Amino acid sequence: MNAQRTLVVDAANVVGSVPDGWWKDRKGAAERLRDSLARYGSEGLPGWPAPLDVVLVVEGAARGVAAVEGVRVEAAPGSGDDQIVAEVERAPGPALVITADRELRARVTALGAEVAGPRTVRP
Repeated sequence: MNAQRTLVVDAANVVGSVPDGWWKDRKGAAERLRDSLARYGSEGLPGWPAPLDVVLVVEGAARGVAAVEGVRVEAAPGSGDDQIVAEVERAPGPALVITADRELRARVTALGAEVAGPRTVRP
């Protein structure tokens, strides 16, 4: 039996990758991202077949974004990067982290996670 695969999304980094006015409503932008991620739990991603446990890590003004079916939302009490690392550490199986942050990429790959850029979930 395969261990559950986890998709961890760096909300701030992914939202910030598209200059669509997100800075005017950070919480709303995170909610739109959350809603677009819901399908990946049951559909999977290339090289990451379903089912996936989808985790969206939010911080700052995006705290307060609620979970929806298919997406667990974790509000970072401090650094979003530290929360993402914690999510990778507690993942029951392989983890894929979506971020373009170089330092975060190094931290999670050192733990055995794979990484992909924001375009993976925001084509």
